Amino acid sequence: MKKLKNIIRTNLNTKNLRDKESKKIKEFSFLSTEKIFQILNSSIEGITNENAKHLLEIFGKNIITHGSKKSFIKKIVEAFINPFTAVLFCLAIVSTITDMIIPWYNNTLEDFSPITVIIITTMVTISGILRFIQEEKSNNAAEALSTMITTTTSVKRYAENKKEIPLENVVIGDIIYLAAGDIIPADLRIIESKDFFVSQSSLTGESEPVEKKANQVSDISLAITELNNLVFMGSNVISGSAIGIVIATGDRTILGGISKELVSEKKIESSFEKGVNSVSWLLIRFMMIMVPIVFFINGFTKGSWIQALLFAISIAVGLTPEVLPMIVTTCLAKGAVAMSKKKTIVKNLNSIQNFGSMDILCTDKTGTITLDKVVLEYHMDVHGNENNRVLRHAFLNSYFQTGLKNLLDISIIEKTYEEGKKDSSLIDLDKIYIKVDEIPFDFSRRRMTVVVEDHVGKRQMITKGAVEEMLSICKYTEYQDKIVLLSEKIKEEILKTVDKLNRDGLRVIALAQKTNPSPVESFGVSDEMDMVLMGYLAFLDPPKPTTAKAISALKEYGVRTKVLTGDNDKVTKSICGKVGLNNSEILLGSDIDSMNDEELAITVERVDIFAKLSPLQKTRIVQILKRNGHIVGFMGDGINDATAMKEADIGISVDTAVDIAKESADIILLEKDLMVLEEGIIEGRKTYANMIKYIKMTSSSNFGNMFSVLIASAFLPFLPMMSIHLILLNLIYDLSCTAIPWDNVDKEFLKIPRKWEASSIGKFMLWIGPTSSIFDITTYLLMYFIICPLFVSNGVLYNDIPVNNEILRGTYEAMFQTGWFIESMWSQTLVIHMIRTPKLLFIQSVASLPVILLTTLGVIAISIIPYTKLGLYLGLTPLPSIFWLGLILTIVAYISLVTFIKKKYIKKYGELL
Repeated sequence: MKKLKNIIRTNLNTKNLRDKESKKIKEFSFLSTEKIFQILNSSIEGITNENAKHLLEIFGKNIITHGSKKSFIKKIVEAFINPFTAVLFCLAIVSTITDMIIPWYNNTLEDFSPITVIIITTMVTISGILRFIQEEKSNNAAEALSTMITTTTSVKRYAENKKEIPLENVVIGDIIYLAAGDIIPADLRIIESKDFFVSQSSLTGESEPVEKKANQVSDISLAITELNNLVFMGSNVISGSAIGIVIATGDRTILGGISKELVSEKKIESSFEKGVNSVSWLLIRFMMIMVPIVFFINGFTKGSWIQALLFAISIAVGLTPEVLPMIVTTCLAKGAVAMSKKKTIVKNLNSIQNFGSMDILCTDKTGTITLDKVVLEYHMDVHGNENNRVLRHAFLNSYFQTGLKNLLDISIIEKTYEEGKKDSSLIDLDKIYIKVDEIPFDFSRRRMTVVVEDHVGKRQMITKGAVEEMLSICKYTEYQDKIVLLSEKIKEEILKTVDKLNRDGLRVIALAQKTNPSPVESFGVSDEMDMVLMGYLAFLDPPKPTTAKAISALKEYGVRTKVLTGDNDKVTKSICGKVGLNNSEILLGSDIDSMNDEELAITVERVDIFAKLSPLQKTRIVQILKRNGHIVGFMGDGINDATAMKEADIGISVDTAVDIAKESADIILLEKDLMVLEEGIIEGRKTYANMIKYIKMTSSSNFGNMFSVLIASAFLPFLPMMSIHLILLNLIYDLSCTAIPWDNVDKEFLKIPRKWEASSIGKFMLWIGPTSSIFDITTYLLMYFIICPLFVSNGVLYNDIPVNNEILRGTYEAMFQTGWFIESMWSQTLVIHMIRTPKLLFIQSVASLPVILLTTLGVIAISIIPYTKLGLYLGLTPLPSIFWLGLILTIVAYISLVTFIKKKYIKKYGELL
């Protein structure tokens, strides 16, 4: 991360600006507004739609090219190249030399055999094609889903009112209106601003917001990011409002100019990617141990080092889960598509597994716990009596503010229009008054102010905000129809009234005004003083009918819900109590600030409700929960949630959220409802379950087979299976596994959040793998001492057959290898059904139809091959009926033992998968 920031700073430094477009951007900082309008053929009214269309055709859409799009050839190469296919390529090369080139060169065409190379090539081709197809489907699905989420910006075009347009349609010369929560859509020169603060951390790495103004800069020595009249694409508005003119778009922006350097940086691996890679390297380490041992044992005992090498590499193939990349991609893509049908859009495919493993959900209150439909219940004077004069002033404050109108503002405006039908003093207020200035809302003051003037020149400063903050700036109050000093006794009466409303679940804000505050045209925070408290506004945002059920359902799935809100603690306590959350203890932002990390780490485990929080306090809580070992999701929709969402393991937002919240999210919900989250969690856990199934069943069965080979190699006078048999066996088994992403998942498995733990793979391999080896060995004994002597050599064992009787020895070897070839596939396939569930096979849990069909076809194919011409060509031979009886007994015994081992494993480690 430091390296990335250094690259950015280097590129943004004035002395190092190499790009002509960047120099042009800087030049706009030194020009007057009139000159900029002249250069860009624009005005405060904006450019025409025709001109905008023409500029889009010339410069293209306002999109940064994050590296060139992968070509078809590159996608194909990446689909085929991985550590596992590298092993197959090595085997193909060796086989080409030994089975094709050497026989051809020595003119011994009877030894010429391309079959191994053909099968290996087939395995690589099928694996690569399947992975390519699934990744294309995955990418297409992700692109299709991303089009459902649009980020817009407020633009003024000539002869039109302000309107929201997609960011990609912004062009040079456009007039952009910015407010808190907006993402800067392009590089802009500010032409008007009011208490305008922007976060440039995505560009400079500095966390503190910087103030931007509309002044003309004269100091040419400043770095481009230090120019306070320019804002840049990729940054976001923290507070205040501004109007800017677009001076650069897309790749011509500062961010676009450095995108190539950013793209060249190595991508940071997610925990999920690290997990998959750790599994791959675990199997490769097993391979590196097993292969040399098998090679030397067979080389010394059998005498043919070439055959030993081929067989050893075949062992490597046997340990290789060739379709692992394809299975992972398919599971993720399938999960994303399934979640999209349940109103959940996945921006980052790898986040699906985090979604499923989440065990704590942090969420805001408004709109998630509550209906997100705030109603202004009361507009009262300080005595608690209805007062339309309070409503009139509240309307002026909400209507004339240029910042982000929240639900409270909307409800005030709607209530005023409604009451205006009965009270003429509430009609046409937007025409009677004009706005002089405003002091926008910010999270430290927790209030916002507008200054208005009527037709006769009377000015009023009107402020609304949190009760405590409002009391701190009020010196007077309207008490019993008089303006009196705000005494401690009156404050007590006010707080008692507010407390009662809060306990009833109403959110209360206070309203104050000051007449003729100042003759100046520009006002600041310092003017918010000596004000007159008028009364309060009480809002009701009742809990959703589904919230209690959703919280209960999440708890059932092992997810604990914690509410993190900036709202009043008493309102939060009332609402949370109604939906079944433990509200016996609430932690306030002030409490958090007084705790060190160790104290907070203990407290966050106990407390579920946190109120009156700042954005940084929300982020700190998420950090502490993660440090405690939890997988944390954060659901939010406001600018104050963005940093916490980025910090969480999985950020969740909604399509109606502010731009910066949507950009920070991994998951976007099309419906702001906790019930939707439950569906997404289930899909995430299904995705994880099927991935871990394949990895565990394949690694354990492959390890078991190779362990069996190791034993056989030490004691048998011939190879237990030809390299071509091992490769064919692996090919058919892998094809059987391609249905795993569509498998059923036990309901019990879905109830518990699970972390990705690669260490459990090794333990599983060591427990389950050797179990199959027991029955491989019984098959060896059956074939070597009973079936082969009985049906091949009239009771004579292999070692007693004369060395010069190659035909008899060859038939003996073929029948032995065929027996293990078939038994190995049967047991491997059975493991798929045994390991996919901790329950009893076929009785308590049944695989999906695709899994049943493909595994059955795999077993049938392997069983039939020895009776075909292909089988004869591969050195296999038909087996006597007694073998099938022995096979059935072996499989029954295998099922019994694996069932016993499964129970022991679950008892020791608590779970199977």
